[in-house]
Amino acid sequence: MAIDHRGGWLGEFRRQSAVLVEPVWWLAALPGRVFTGAHDSLATHGDLRADNARLRQDLQIAVARLHRMQAVAQENQRLRDLLGGTRGYRLDVQLASVLDIDLDPFRRRVVLDLGRDAGLTRGQALIDGGGLVGQLIEVGPTRSTALLVTDPDHAVPVQDVRSGLRMVVVGTERPDVLEARSVPQSGDIRVGDELVTSGIGGGFPAGFPVGTVLSIRMDDSRAFLIAEIRPAARIARSGEVLVVSNSPVAPGVGPPDPRPRAAPEGDAATGATAAAGEGDNGHEPAAAAQGGQP
Repeated sequence: MAIDHRGGWLGEFRRQSAVLVEPVWWLAALPGRVFTGAHDSLATHGDLRADNARLRQDLQIAVARLHRMQAVAQENQRLRDLLGGTRGYRLDVQLASVLDIDLDPFRRRVVLDLGRDAGLTRGQALIDGGGLVGQLIEVGPTRSTALLVTDPDHAVPVQDVRSGLRMVVVGTERPDVLEARSVPQSGDIRVGDELVTSGIGGGFPAGFPVGTVLSIRMDDSRAFLIAEIRPAARIARSGEVLVVSNSPVAPGVGPPDPRPRAAPEGDAATGATAAAGEGDNGHEPAAAAQGGQP
């Protein structure tokens, strides 16, 4: 000890001894390290399982919210389509929901959740975002029955957008096809032509899409043509419809100015003459129903 204290000769021996004894210390500490590692592993596994369960729950909540948002988006799109079907028209519209469908295979009728208490009257037209759906035939206090355009008993006056040819479209036994019968062979009608309500008779406001011509064939007498038409409205998928009344607004004409305006002398006679000269525009019955408004 004295020699080591003065000369430090045993220092190297102690360093070598520490290297030789290190495995012993490692073996002595091994059980503690194993226990600590196992504890940490179990704790980490439990945390992972808890995090996994929490994330699964969050995912289910997110999926449920996503489905709800998709349903809201679809409903919003349906309402936008319904409102979009009234662009270009000055209309009194009421949104109604379809409550029931007639299951009779030979009749195509639906029941709406509005009636006389909501201001509905017999004969009003129904539309959706695609076009004409049908017409009210029975109106009760709180419920109404509508006849669809695809019903064999339904008929609507239409006009070919391209050629201006007027005809009558009726329902058929097929739920997805309409027909225009007794069309003259000289009539200018082609496959792909779009048909809209003509307004003749005043039952339907003019200008609503009715359908597109699918095919044209000769009738049994070989004297007239029969045009098959695909309905423009989504009749089998419409859960909401618009009950409409009023006349369409001419293109480029906005809503009338509510402020009174003094008319110069002679304007009344001029206006009456102009109105009388517009008898062939396909809108005269609707205009007459509105008291002569344009």
